[in-house]
This record gives sequence, C-alpha cells and structure tokens, in this order.
Amino acid sequence: MKKEDRQQKIEQLIKKNNIANQEGLLQALEDEGIHATQATVSRDIREMKIIKQTEPDGSSYYVLLKQDYSDPKQRIKETISDIVTDVTNVQFVNVVKTTPRNANVLAALIDDDELSGIVGTLAGYDTVVLFSPDNESAQKVTRYFVENISK
Repeated sequence: MKKEDRQQKIEQLIKKNNIANQEGLLQALEDEGIHATQATVSRDIREMKIIKQTEPDGSSYYVLLKQDYSDPKQRIKETISDIVTDVTNVQFVNVVKTTPRNANVLAALIDDDELSGIVGTLAGYDTVVLFSPDNESAQKVTRYFVENISK
C-alpha cells in the first residue's frame, strides 16, 4: 500500500475513533485489511504531526495537530498567548506552565518549528520543560515567552 493511502486511512481512523496508542492504531489498520509495522506507524505518526489529546478523566487518544496557519512562528506566538500562564528560567532550562492538558500541544508546535534556542522539549499535563544549549539561549527563550504571554 502506498504511504499516502495508508496515512489517509490513519487520519480517517483517528478522526472516527479514540485510539490511545500505536498498538490500537496497528489493530485498527489490520481490521481495515492494512498490514503495517510498528516502525512504519511510528514514522507516520511523526510525519502526520499526530499528538495525544488528554481528557479530564485522564484518558488520552490520538488527534491531528491542526496546521491551519501558513506562518508557524505566528501560530506559536498565538498559542503561547492562549495557553501559557508562566515561564521560569533555571540555567539552561525553561519551565513553562500551561493551562491543563495543553503542554503537549505547545511542545509539538515547538518541536515542529524548531524554535530558536531550544534543542529539546519534555511535556506533561500542564508543564513543558524546554532545554537550551546554554544559559544565554535559555534567557532569550524566556524573554520570547514573557513577551508573548497574554496579560
């Protein structure tokens, strides 16, 4: 099966069903007669910008990260304004607090756009940890977030 066809089917499946993990996605594909390996599905998830959405009850499932902005930098600024509540700089690390269940959205946007001064992210329920190569870069990231947090 062509990659484009498989990815289209994956998109349909995650829009229609609450699929919680790669095993569930592999099984859903299998149920549709599509044979894929875990490595292939993992690549598809990354390429398609699929993230996990967490519900108030703690359950999570795959959703497509919406790509409705032509300017990713603007999307990040607006997302920071909408969901970031605080940022704390500790040496080469920034700890960013978000509204509940939104840390993974912010981390995915940052990872996708490769925001300057950030070499990696780690997201939880309402916190994103941003790693910078050095203290100076981390301080620039802090300023960027502070400038874009909605007051």
